[in-house]
Amino acid sequence: MYRCVLAAIAAIGLAAPAAAQVQRNFPQTALRGSLMVDAPPSVTLNGRPARLAPGARIRGQQNMVELSGALIGAKMLVHYTLDNQGLVKDVWILTPDEAAKKPWPATPLEAQSWNFDPVAQTWTKP
Repeated sequence: MYRCVLAAIAAIGLAAPAAAQVQRNFPQTALRGSLMVDAPPSVTLNGRPARLAPGARIRGQQNMVELSGALIGAKMLVHYTLDNQGLVKDVWILTPDEAAKKPWPATPLEAQSWNFDPVAQTWTKP
């Protein structure tokens, strides 16, 4: 009997995240770009060679961590952050709704000159 109850709870717990749309809040330092995983930790970011930082996190469209090895060869529209050494630190693979939010800065210079609304997760050009 306990196994049936546990199985039912597990089934509900697995179905709930799939049905719910995750609202992700990106940091103000997140930039938009195109990412392709070549041979981890080597990646191509906006057409240029780059490297993933040690401990880099790649989050899929459901906000779950993705392994870089499983993404080899896939070209993705992402938001990303860089660490102090210029290595790719955090990556979020964008959903169609997130990708539709425009404009979004692609360079640090754009991010410094634009205004960010963290609640609405939107940028405005001055």
